[in-house]
Amino acid sequence: MARQCSLTNVKGLVGNKVSHSQRKTKRVQQPNLIKKRIFIPEENRTVTLRLTARALRTLNKKGRPSVPQGKRDQGLSGQNPRPTRT
Repeated sequence: MARQCSLTNVKGLVGNKVSHSQRKTKRVQQPNLIKKRIFIPEENRTVTLRLTARALRTLNKKGRPSVPQGKRDQGLSGQNPRPTRT
């Protein structure tokens, strides 16, 4: 499973690691992911999501049931659905 936020779809960034002698090698800056269980009272169930710290702060600010509302249509299984080819 990719290291990706379930709500914001934030992925890692690719950049250069620079040594003291200025040699550059590729590296990935991973997001700060946290596994969080969220209870949805309307559906009377708990879902486990992999969220970034920023998405978790947004959930705490706006309220837990309100933000994942748009993700419920996609199943809210904690994983992003695979894109379909057309």
